Amino acid sequence: MTALFDYDAELRPHNELFRAAAGAGPRDRVLDIGCGTGQSTREAARAAIAGSAVGVDLSAPMLERARRLSDDQSLANVTYQQADAQVHRFPPGRFDLCISRFGTMFFADPVAAFTNIGRALRPAARLVLLVWQQHDRNEWATAIRPTFTAASGDPFSLADPAVTEGVLAAAGFAEVSFTDVHEPVYYGPDSATAFDAVLRLWEFKDLDAAAAEQARARLRATLDAHTTDGGVYFDSRAWIVTARRR
Repeated sequence: MTALFDYDAELRPHNELFRAAAGAGPRDRVLDIGCGTGQSTREAARAAIAGSAVGVDLSAPMLERARRLSDDQSLANVTYQQADAQVHRFPPGRFDLCISRFGTMFFADPVAAFTNIGRALRPAARLVLLVWQQHDRNEWATAIRPTFTAASGDPFSLADPAVTEGVLAAAGFAEVSFTDVHEPVYYGPDSATAFDAVLRLWEFKDLDAAAAEQARARLRATLDAHTTDGGVYFDSRAWIVTARRR
């Protein structure tokens, strides 16, 4: 499996809850921010049978895969755009629902970004986000991530409900609510597959050869310790955040 495919498998329990919370209607026009390979976009398109879904992401390879999968599944009401949602000029008041599955935590200026996204939504349109809770509530972060350097940005920037509510309120959203999601993340069917997947997703910090090998050994031991009959799992906590455009 590729790293792109693994991400959807990793988040399967989260995604089921997120899809239910999003609740795209049959005529909704849906905007999916940070759509990646488009799983959440395609699911929205299936629900919005008389509407449409637009997935937006910065990654051209992910969007290429998203388009292939949509074509394979004969979805005619879904499109994808390579764009930075923080500044992209969306059609004003176009969308009834904006969703994002772990796609909004890396905004440089969250208030400006959500304000820009809000302009794309009609009044009273819904916003549904899935974001990580605090670092220390996510075992995958405390057990694995300290050994690596990941992409720039903070995946826990929207973890604090008070901070997130303040950001959304300043950006023109109201009726902000938070639902706790306590589900495991899946890293593969066995520790060897999980080891390869982790190394594809993250890079070691600036380590010499001996230290890097010690880090690999620690990673293997950590993954072995989290291997069950059903695969490699780590505990996690996330929020489903819902709001309405004022």
